[in-house]
Amino acid sequence: MAQQERAVRTRRAVLEAAAAVFAERGYAAATIGEILHRAGVTKGALYFHFGSKVALAQGVLQAQTGNDYHVPRGLKLQEWVDAGMTLAWRLPQEPMLLAGVRLSADLHSRDVVGSAWPAWAEVTTSFLAEAKERGEVLPHVVPAETAQVFLGAWIGVQYVSQAMAGWADLEMRMSALFNHMLPAITAPAVLVRLDTAPDRGARVMAEVRAQSPALAGAGQ
Repeated sequence: MAQQERAVRTRRAVLEAAAAVFAERGYAAATIGEILHRAGVTKGALYFHFGSKVALAQGVLQAQTGNDYHVPRGLKLQEWVDAGMTLAWRLPQEPMLLAGVRLSADLHSRDVVGSAWPAWAEVTTSFLAEAKERGEVLPHVVPAETAQVFLGAWIGVQYVSQAMAGWADLEMRMSALFNHMLPAITAPAVLVRLDTAPDRGARVMAEVRAQSPALAGAGQ
């Protein structure tokens, strides 16, 4: 058991080090040597878990859509909003997410390592499809189509926030995105019950931390 726990910690250390390097330098400029130095592991340990730089980048991308911060709500649309707002709160603070943004947008490497964008679209489609089944979403809404529209807007919000405010206004911009999109797809009786305030992500994260001590250090 101790050996298994060490293996899990080593894999996580390598992945976090890779994410930090990818976030700072991009895929092409990142080197295995720098990742090894930051992770503090041997080359053998790294290659035991990840056979190449491509595998490392793919591991970072696969880590983008975990549900550690999901809190069930009475409304599926509120869960979707919470997912978006917690992501906006976490992104500037977490190299893993920052690396996902940079890798996903890298036109030169994405043909090799892939992108997190399809996975995020699937997450949104799932939320919207279940919300539609519950009657929270208007009948004309096509979840997969709306997910693609939202994805494009969310990507734009990321880059505008990064370029104009160094991510400082990302939560505000994400809140505005939801406030513009939700009235077009949401049943009126549901819309008035949704909390899309800019500080929603911070409040959800505080709730998650209170419920799960193991996640108390997230984003810090």
